[in-house]
Amino acid sequence: MKNNNKIHTTNYSDTFIEIAEDSKQNIAEPPPLNEKSKTIARLQYEMLLNNPYKYTSDDVLFSTFAIKNGITDAELVKSREEYFSKGQPCFRASPLTKRYGWGIHSDDNGKIAMYGVESEEYREFVEDNNIVKVKAMRSSKK
Repeated sequence: MKNNNKIHTTNYSDTFIEIAEDSKQNIAEPPPLNEKSKTIARLQYEMLLNNPYKYTSDDVLFSTFAIKNGITDAELVKSREEYFSKGQPCFRASPLTKRYGWGIHSDDNGKIAMYGVESEEYREFVEDNNIVKVKAMRSSKK
């Protein structure tokens, strides 16, 4: 039987996600470390902090989902297929870009890295006319 399920992706290529228009951050900050369990924002932050351009958006978003939902190694492949069988919010909806002041750059292979809003790299991405720029989603309605 042929599987006709469409696989969706959150990956971008040659794109920079700027912080949300209504963000009050002028300096990026790490999401707080919760003693009971790590937040989605903290898990994403920890994956990206020391691993620039190692993971795609899909990798990070699914990994944090798997951790938060206790998905076992044996269930990972099937769970990832199910997860991406429907559309998922991309990094434009991440607390990193909406609340904590981190821009996300996707290279031409779809691998991502984060840059603080105060950094020289962030400014260079915003000014680079060779990449697509999109804003993170607003936290509040206009």
